[in-house]
Amino acid sequence: MTELVKLIHHPQGIAECVLSRPDKMNALSPELIDEIIRVGESLVNDSQVRAVIVRGEGRAFCAGIDLDSLLRMQSDEGKLVVSNLSERTHGDSNRFQRVAMVWRDIPVPVIAAIHGVAFGGGIQIALGADIRLIAPDARMSVMEIKWGLIPDMAGMVLMRGLVREDIARELIFTGRIVDATEAVSIGLATRVVDDPLAVAMTMAGELCQKSPTALRAAKRLMGHWTIASDQDLLLAEADEQSRLLGAEHQIEAVTANLQKRVPVFKNNQ
Repeated sequence: MTELVKLIHHPQGIAECVLSRPDKMNALSPELIDEIIRVGESLVNDSQVRAVIVRGEGRAFCAGIDLDSLLRMQSDEGKLVVSNLSERTHGDSNRFQRVAMVWRDIPVPVIAAIHGVAFGGGIQIALGADIRLIAPDARMSVMEIKWGLIPDMAGMVLMRGLVREDIARELIFTGRIVDATEAVSIGLATRVVDDPLAVAMTMAGELCQKSPTALRAAKRLMGHWTIASDQDLLLAEADEQSRLLGAEHQIEAVTANLQKRVPVFKNNQ
């Protein structure tokens, strides 16, 4: 059976997650959704991983929901037959939301390398990453309205804080496709690069030379960025810094810089 998500472990602690339905432009079938969740959750508690890259195999990052799967979920009356979406099956999320939110729960930086298209569920998976590197000819769209739906793979949560509210409304209401340059300008993507995977690998390698405990602390703090009060965020910032100061990784970071060498972080503490 062909792997729907390939998990490749590289040296230094880089994990590369590859959506692998290239013949379908990595469209999200129920089986692919479950496999993305399984692989993503396997990385949440993997102390050896220091950076994660998520990408699509073939011509696209992810073309969104698989239309054949969508049609199979219809009854004879044409209604969609799905489980209770209000049921919280994965913490705060349902199954479909978890496929994007799982990247936020991975405690190390996650980089999405986007080429081809990231439509519908595909853009929401990308938004779950911390950083989105996009190819010059790639395109993105919150496309659910085309199928009479709304973004329901955590898109509402993930766009908040990235995209201005009126722009988010326009994207959701119209489903229009944006190019890479506009995607960066409005907050859907981080940076346009000629080769997203190559740049992602270089960036991941650089991140692996940073203190893993500091990176994990920074990601925890960023998780509170849009939801915590100033008071709570200031306190969380102070608490995280207190744990870092004088600890093994912080001392090694300072020592390596003073000695002008690459730091060696022995464990993830």
